Amino acid sequence: MRYTQFADDEVARALGTIGVDSIESLFSLIPEALRFRGSLNIPSGLSEPELLEDATTLTARNRDCDQLVCFLGAGAYDHFIPTVVDALSGQTEFLTAYTPYQAEASQGILQLFYEFQTMICMLTGMDVANASLYEVGSAAAEAVLMAKGITRRREVIVAESVHPDTRRVLDTYLHSQDMEILAVPAPDGVVDERALSGALGDSTAAVLLQTPNLFGCIERLDRIVPVVHDCGALAVVSTDPIACGVLKPPGAFDVDIVVGEGQALGIPLQYGGPYLGLLAGREKFLRKMPGRVVGSTKDTEGRRGFCLALQTREQHIKRERATSNICTNQGLMAVRAAVYMAAMGRRGITEVATQCLDKAHYAAARIAELDGYELCFSAPFFKEFAVRTSRGVGAALAACRDRGILGGVPLARFDERWSDRFLVAVTERRSKVQIDNLVAALDSV
Repeated sequence: MRYTQFADDEVARALGTIGVDSIESLFSLIPEALRFRGSLNIPSGLSEPELLEDATTLTARNRDCDQLVCFLGAGAYDHFIPTVVDALSGQTEFLTAYTPYQAEASQGILQLFYEFQTMICMLTGMDVANASLYEVGSAAAEAVLMAKGITRRREVIVAESVHPDTRRVLDTYLHSQDMEILAVPAPDGVVDERALSGALGDSTAAVLLQTPNLFGCIERLDRIVPVVHDCGALAVVSTDPIACGVLKPPGAFDVDIVVGEGQALGIPLQYGGPYLGLLAGREKFLRKMPGRVVGSTKDTEGRRGFCLALQTREQHIKRERATSNICTNQGLMAVRAAVYMAAMGRRGITEVATQCLDKAHYAAARIAELDGYELCFSAPFFKEFAVRTSRGVGAALAACRDRGILGGVPLARFDERWSDRFLVAVTERRSKVQIDNLVAALDSV
């Protein structure tokens, strides 16, 4: 990485422009008790050749991901990405595009966002979608804040089967809000419907569910959503957009707000991000949606055009009433998702979903036949399933790694109660031979 360090005279000029005489004075407003006065133990600087050599040495320690067969999941999945996604999203007009405030100069990116919103609505069965949010955790948190603003209530019920990372983001978002979070258990891999009914009340703003959930299981939205609505609360559902290619979309169950992680839509696995938060809802909630919504219109000569129809952002007219999640840097991810969905089409996404479903069930059946392994839950699942083993999760996954296979995600990283379980995800990229090799590796422990 090329960089230029500030010289002492440049720092002095910057301080003079600000109107202070030293770095110490610049931070004088920070209380002494909050300042770090110890040694950071930072080594001396490197020259550019030394820095590049060090970086090269570090990267050489990574194994090429193409040499590893990936059965990892828990929110990030190894799906096939058509070449056209990189080719089109890498165009400079998309790659460097900033927030398209000026419609007259941004018609290309605005149209692309408009198409993105349209296809997300088609996938989820919802009326309107925005473009876009950071990732599924912040999208879920924004949806809960939407529900609070709509219902004027202060409690949110979250199923234990919702991904723990999403729950932690929600905890952070609501820490300074006047809201209470109630957890409902999922002992059988799906939310306990009786416990959920008992937790609902007049102060419930929303119920947050995930389907397919953390364990890969499919929640019974047909039974849950009507109960949520009966008490005047909103149903917020987090979903996998690929699953919508083979399962009924959340909109078919009268869900109020749908969120999701868009990584599966043409975004590669890469050190945890950047990813893409999806959010869609009913049209009546449009003005409560965060971020920006692109609309189609006509100019004075009757030609079709695109504009930012809604941008309830704090630096614009809304000020303290803003519902914004600043999401400019996810524009490129929305571009990739739009190109992916357009390239795959309805039939292509259905084919991907069908292959995931079939291959995951084949893998689950083979693993369940092994001595010392069993499926944790009997609930229906999509492309991911939880496995319990008496042979030791660490030993089982280590045996897979020795054979060049990333065998799964240990669930103990989320909860120590699940120390004997791991999660296996099977996408359309996995072949029968690769699945059989996974089974053989697990059986070798």
